[in-house]
Parts: sequence; structure tokens; C-alpha cells
Amino acid sequence: MKFRIEHQCEGARAGVIETDRGEIRTPIFMPVGTAGSVKAVTQQDLENDIRAQIILGNTYHLYLRPGLDVLAKAGGIHGFNGWNRPVLTDSGGYQVYSLSDNRKIIEEGVKFRSHIDGSRHMFTPENVMDIQRVIGADIVMAFDECTPYPCEYEYARKSMEMTHRWLDRCVTRFGETEPHYGKEQVLFPIVQGSVYEELRKQSADYCAERAEFGVAIGGLSVGEPHEEMYAMTEVVTDRLPVDRPRYLMGVGTPANILECIARGVDMFDCVMPTRNARNGMLFTSQGTINIKNKKWEDDFSPIDEQGTSFVDTFYSKAYLRHLIVSNEILGLQIATLHNLGFYLWLVEEARKKIEEGTFTSWKNKMVEITSQRL
Repeated sequence: MKFRIEHQCEGARAGVIETDRGEIRTPIFMPVGTAGSVKAVTQQDLENDIRAQIILGNTYHLYLRPGLDVLAKAGGIHGFNGWNRPVLTDSGGYQVYSLSDNRKIIEEGVKFRSHIDGSRHMFTPENVMDIQRVIGADIVMAFDECTPYPCEYEYARKSMEMTHRWLDRCVTRFGETEPHYGKEQVLFPIVQGSVYEELRKQSADYCAERAEFGVAIGGLSVGEPHEEMYAMTEVVTDRLPVDRPRYLMGVGTPANILECIARGVDMFDCVMPTRNARNGMLFTSQGTINIKNKKWEDDFSPIDEQGTSFVDTFYSKAYLRHLIVSNEILGLQIATLHNLGFYLWLVEEARKKIEEGTFTSWKNKMVEITSQRL
């Protein structure tokens, strides 16, 4: 796997990640397919209409269901769900964090109960590497503890140090094993440290030393103010190797993504475009729309007049509102396709502006526009 930077505009970068399953042009947004499926859309929609270049799956959910036996028999996640482009898997650290009432963190790993049937399980750095080998993701994440916000300094420090020890175990195990399906896999360490600059610097340095390919930045989508997110992102990217991709996990709004591209981040994922779509919240190039509002009842203009998604060619605001308020499944599908299309359009436009050398002024304008409610 290779990464090259083709253009820069101040801190923003336009690059290419080369994988065995195709190129990923950065900056990139990765639709979240937690259980092997991006909700409400098909893999064909993602590939042909949304033009997604990589999607994200989750170790915790795929491990529990359909389970490793099924995935192994299918030839990994790609053979199972028919997606032929790259996949990234989160290690399950965030999901374990969210199971606060049903898990216990110890040095060896994390004991937890399944949210499905209450069965007992344990994740360790070693078996999480083994699970991701079976899943067959092209980019896999180290096992980490995601700290909550707010978080006391001492807890954040101890958690970060344990995450570093777990990282060393992940690196060792990953190096002892081979891919299952003949395609290269790479491991990303995850920078932690809450919103403490000193800890973030320590963690960035530690992870950079152990990163053979890229580095992820975790723990910055757990409720902290946006300015804290931006400050910590900048602290970390300033210390990471310039020749490796940087992935900011779980972020975020269009404004968040643009601001963090400006700070040198290359890869993003977030459930926001798909989750918000199912609730009738649409992202457009003019601002955010609550399509359930009566004001759109007889508005026959495209969902986004700029045509940021292919569905804008076919469907009006009035028709989509009708589907959503009538609880028609097609409404969820169209809204999801639109939001994902917008997010992919946004990062593609960001890349163009980086190439043109006009990213900063365009970003400042788009942050203001996309943050307004229509």
C-alpha cells in the first residue's frame, strides 16, 4: 500500500492511497457500514451513484453477527457483501466504550456482554487483530480505549498509556500473522489523550514511531466543543509524519470536516449523513434542511439546486417530504443517497480547491454556508 501527496494548500492536502482494491483519492469521506451494510443503500448505489471509494465496517458488530465462521467461509467482508473496493474496520474500541454498563476494562483487554443476547466475550489486542484478519479489511485499527468527555487528566493519562501498551501488542500480533485472502492489510495506530495538549503530543509521537503506513486520531467526537476538536487535531497533525495518511475518527459535520482538512487530515467517517437522513435532516450546498417542515410541502425545486447528489436530478423537496412524513421506505433511501452524495461531493470539491490553491477562502465560505439552517 502506498500514499502520495499530489497537492497542498497551506495545511490542506490532496493525496492518493493505493491499495490492492483500488485507489482512494484524499481528502475522503468513508460511509459507515457498521454491520457490513451502509443503511438504506446498496453496494451498487455506493459504487456507481455515490462513487464511494472506501466504506467502513466495525469489528465488534461483525464479530457478533454474522460471526467469524460465516465471514471466513464467504472469503471475508468483500466476498460476503459484494463490495469490491477498500474497506476500513474500526477495532471495536469505541463500541466497547459505549457499553459502559456491560463491560470491564483490564490490562489484558475488555470483558463485555453482547448487546444482542447478553453473552460474555473478551477483546484483547491480539484477538482483535485476528478478527480483523478474518474480516479482511484493507485498513485495520489498533485496539484502544476511547475516553469520554469530560475526562479527568489522570484518567486520560492512564488510559492513553494503556492504549499505547495495547498498540505494542497489536503491532506484534499483526506482524506475526498474514492476510487471509491474498490482499495486503495495513494497521493504523490510534492517537488518544482526550483534550490535553501534553497527552496528545505524547500519543502522536508514540503512534508515529509505530505507524508503518497511516495514523488515526481517536477520542475527538465524544461531545467536546468543536474548538477543542480543532485545537487537538492541529496539535496532533503538526507532529505526525507528513508522508502518511491521517484519519480523524467519527467526525463529523460538513464544517468539522472542512476545518480538519485545513489542519491536515485526509480521511473521515461519521454516521451523521446516514442517521440524519433517516430523521429527515438533509445537508445541502446552501445549508441544512429539515425536510419534514411544512415550508417544503409545495417546493418542487431539487433537493439541492447545485446538484451535489445524483438524486437531485430526479426528486424535489416536496416529493421527498411527502415520502418522509408518510413513512415510505423510499424516502429514507433517497434522503440517505442525497446526504452521502453531498458528503462525497464536499470532499471532492475540497480536493479541487486544494489543487487550484484556493481551498482556504472556499473553506471559510462553505463553513459559514453549511452551518446555517434553511
